[in-house]
Amino acid sequence: MSHTILHIDSSPMGARSVSKKLTQQVVSKLTEKYPDTHVVYHDLSTEILPHLNGEILGSFFTPKENHTPAQAEAIRVSDQLTDELLAADVIVIGAPMWNFNIPSSLKAWIDHISRMGRTFKYTETGPQGLVASDKKVIVVSSRGGIYTEGPAQAFDHQESYLKAIFGFLGISDVSFVRAEGVSMGEESVAKALKAAESHLAEVLLTA
Repeated sequence: MSHTILHIDSSPMGARSVSKKLTQQVVSKLTEKYPDTHVVYHDLSTEILPHLNGEILGSFFTPKENHTPAQAEAIRVSDQLTDELLAADVIVIGAPMWNFNIPSSLKAWIDHISRMGRTFKYTETGPQGLVASDKKVIVVSSRGGIYTEGPAQAFDHQESYLKAIFGFLGISDVSFVRAEGVSMGEESVAKALKAAESHLAEVLLTA
């Protein structure tokens, strides 16, 4: 069966990036499972998306014939990213924790694909996601410290945000492959990678 994977990385750390190393494993395992797979890839550390400003926001609500050149380019980029999301069967996202949340580059991507009338709408009973609910999101979440338990648990605004935004768009099947404690020494990194790879095997059973 043909599959389309949308692969998003957001760490600028290159070969040292734990999240990139793990997203590559995720995509590799998925392409082994589904040989007839098309992968769309964005490295947001090198492919710089514009953060939303007044002019870009205006392009979402202005007829195309009235767009300025800057708005025409902004809506072209946003439309392409949104089309890729809607066409994907599986979305694989590398999301390192930065200051208890996600990198601004990943937030910029989310802002471009959160489009009223395309990926969500407002109804009399509240917002409704328009993205097909049978899509699966696999988030590789890397953290320098430990946030799943202990005193720092309340500072985790990374995974809770990602789960909330994809749920808002209509996707409820969101799995996290988590590597924690990667800034706590080599032994901790090895332990985190082993735990993440073990969990990855479980996640891929349902992908």
